[in-house]
Amino acid sequence: MKLVIVTGMSGAGKTIALKMLEDMGFYCVDNLPIPLLEPFVQLAVQRPASNDRVALGIDIRSGQELPQLQHVLEEWKANGMPCQILFLDARDETLVKRYKETRRSHPLAGRGRVDCGIQQERERLRFLKEQAAYIIDTSQLLTRELRQELEKIFLNNQDYENLFITVLSFGFKYGIPTDADLVFDVRFLPNPYYVDNLRQHTGEEAEVQAYVRQGGTADIFMQKLCDMLEFLIPNYVLEGKNQLVIAVGCTGGKHRSVTIAGALYQYLSRHEEFGLKIEHRDIEKDRIRKGQG
Repeated sequence: MKLVIVTGMSGAGKTIALKMLEDMGFYCVDNLPIPLLEPFVQLAVQRPASNDRVALGIDIRSGQELPQLQHVLEEWKANGMPCQILFLDARDETLVKRYKETRRSHPLAGRGRVDCGIQQERERLRFLKEQAAYIIDTSQLLTRELRQELEKIFLNNQDYENLFITVLSFGFKYGIPTDADLVFDVRFLPNPYYVDNLRQHTGEEAEVQAYVRQGGTADIFMQKLCDMLEFLIPNYVLEGKNQLVIAVGCTGGKHRSVTIAGALYQYLSRHEEFGLKIEHRDIEKDRIRKGQG
């Protein structure tokens, strides 16, 4: 039997993840009282034909019973019960924003501030995150991207390193992304903006890409960048980092940065052990501004 505990921060997407796992054939139970966990799992073991894959949603709603879960996990481990923990997380500012949008109160905040409740929750769930086999940061994930990550883990049985990488192109004139971990300036590359028949096009198009890559400088840069990331990414995983934003910038975020970000995304796509997405933050900003003018 495959047993997964789905847990994590309130507002990080546990309910959605459980629904997705149910679509994948898991028998899902949410918010089961901690004292009922062992009897439930014993029953599931006795009936493996009907419940060979089980997902249990457990979170801060368990209240004072939550610390008992540590004892349950130790018992399962001692008895050889295979159990994996999936921990859904998100940045504090993202969680606060989601609570404000839904106008719901945090389980631990009461009438106080949401961010205070979030800090308390992080502390109480720390033992689960430390034991998690999979940690997914949903701060920047679309629903379909979360599904892709869950399918990668639970359907395709791929190795998963608890790391989600966002490749982000941007324009320096619109500001450096505040959440960027690594920032690369590619303003040294040939600029299609000064070519009349390329100015209105973007780095997603072959003609622009060919112009940016003329002379071979971009290819040399890509080789050195990829070599560095091959070294950095495994070390980030060892350090416990679960979200990495690689930002590539040019002046306007439309030509050079988009070209290099796209090439980097294609290169990283060869790796299936971590999650990956690409965003072009400023690709349409020039057009929008001109339209407003």
